[in-house]
Amino acid sequence: MHILIIDDNQELVFGLRKLLLETNHHVYEAYTLQEGAKALEQQNYDLVILDWMLPDGNGVQFLAAQRQSYLETTPVLMLSSKSESIEKVEALDAGADDYMEKPFSNIELMARIRVLLRRESQQKQSQVIIDNLFVNLSTREVLVDKESVILSKKEFELLEFLLLNSNVVLTRYQINEHLNPDFDAFRSSNLVDAHIKNLRKKLKTASTIIQTVRGVGFRVKKT
Repeated sequence: MHILIIDDNQELVFGLRKLLLETNHHVYEAYTLQEGAKALEQQNYDLVILDWMLPDGNGVQFLAAQRQSYLETTPVLMLSSKSESIEKVEALDAGADDYMEKPFSNIELMARIRVLLRRESQQKQSQVIIDNLFVNLSTREVLVDKESVILSKKEFELLEFLLLNSNVVLTRYQINEHLNPDFDAFRSSNLVDAHIKNLRKKLKTASTIIQTVRGVGFRVKKT
């Protein structure tokens, strides 16, 4: 797992880094919000550990802003010496998934990190992201460029089948058999082309992920 720590306390960061490396995580460090923002632009993380107060600003305000972009779904553990309930609520309302008051127990910290990473792992299993396409297989949510796309039942089943068999060329017969198990797959195979055409139209700029393999069928190319 890739974990980003945004905290200006070098001693604390050193200790966290040591703990996380011992459990085989990849650890990245940022000592200001500016460094944190740059790190978020460069890659995705499985967890962000964020301090409340940093030299160049407020971590809670930073989190609220980043939830609209790079931290849209990434779990965030907020650290702070603030102990008032109203401040904890403020952090959670801004988008924190958990909150720990300094000083904290390393055993409890690692337990909470495991919970957040386990939750993130389970969530990722139901999510597929390819370029500008996002699909949640559990909720059937489809987004292209972060805008919702409404698919019919058959269109979603087609997209799901292609995604679950990424990089595999599926024949028209296989696709039609999956979509219409009660019909003659050979005689109604032209329905697959119609469904593909409608799906591509709705996916707009993301439609290029569906490739036609001439004389065989279709596939989603996922690198």
